[in-house]
Amino acid sequence: MSVSIELVNKIAHLARIKIQDSELETYKDELNKILDWVSQLQEVNTDDVEPLGSVIFSELPQREDKVITTNTKDEILENAPNSKYGYYVVPQVID
Repeated sequence: MSVSIELVNKIAHLARIKIQDSELETYKDELNKILDWVSQLQEVNTDDVEPLGSVIFSELPQREDKVITTNTKDEILENAPNSKYGYYVVPQVID
């Protein structure tokens, strides 16, 4: 497959990208280089290569699932410089 200037224009239109006419040839050449590289990758023989799902074959450590107590809202609000009706009070930033 080869990319033409018309195809570059169509792709740019679909992606809502404005490309100057002077840049069309450059983008066409770059897209053709990418497609050539992909076609080279398709020629690689991978018959004896085992699929790789992850580079790390170990499981993530898991912590024990147990119930713990956490701070209550009132304990957290004790750290606030200013609170009212159970909420933080902050200076107004928008008029």
